[in-house]
Amino acid sequence: MRGTAFLMVLFFQSFSILNAQVVESKALKDDNKVSKFNNLVWFDEFDDAGVIDSTKWFHQTKLIFGNSWANNEEQHYTNRSINSFADHGTLKIKAIKEKHTDQGHEKAYTSARLNSKFAFKYGRVVVRAKLPSATGTWPAIWLLGKNIKELGGYWYNEGFGKTVWPLCGEIDIMEPNVPKTETLATWHWYDGVKYQMNSKSVPLSNLDASQNFHDYILEWDSTSMRIYLDNTLVNEMPTVKPYNQEFYILLNVAMGGNLAADIDSGFTNDTMEIDYVRVYQ
Repeated sequence: MRGTAFLMVLFFQSFSILNAQVVESKALKDDNKVSKFNNLVWFDEFDDAGVIDSTKWFHQTKLIFGNSWANNEEQHYTNRSINSFADHGTLKIKAIKEKHTDQGHEKAYTSARLNSKFAFKYGRVVVRAKLPSATGTWPAIWLLGKNIKELGGYWYNEGFGKTVWPLCGEIDIMEPNVPKTETLATWHWYDGVKYQMNSKSVPLSNLDASQNFHDYILEWDSTSMRIYLDNTLVNEMPTVKPYNQEFYILLNVAMGGNLAADIDSGFTNDTMEIDYVRVYQ
């Protein structure tokens, strides 16, 4: 029996290695862009239906300002499968209009905010996604410095949160503008003297973004950072401090607040759908 068990272990190890090699080969072919970053080091293809892979993702649910999230957003983030789940090969982050009480505060909407349990310095991030179309939804694909001091975040809970925003740095690979006619690529940081922001955009209609998958891409090395929509360069800047340290990935859909338009009075629910997340180095 022990010999049989040993052979079974070898079989599953070999299968896992082969599966990872197949995914990497498929990823390189799918992304179809010449790049010096060609070693797939971390990924999620969301092929297993049901709950999110907890070895790769952390649901951030703690209100960061005691009673609210940033920018006066109007949602609770939850770890419930109704707000985030994998189905038919994609991740769904679903914002829902519903009264929900958590941490002693009632909100009118729920959604999800995922932190990657993988942090890295330099590489190529490819997130293939379709965005929610409803007015007032604010989807984001972005990164924060692993050292951010933000209560309830995965890396803060792991003991790395020592630096407040924006000293930790932020990279926004994708955010829509308010009328949902463009996609924004933005950096926020502190240069030792004052807060800095670098933001540019390219056209992307609400209909196109919500009906079609697009690749939202960050290429980041020791000298420069570049953000693309598919093969179109959206924005670039030099790699200044604090972008010489490890960052992690966030995926979320916020509701309302200072950055989004007013929420549609007829809103019931809407979804950001993600085909895959891949990191190359």
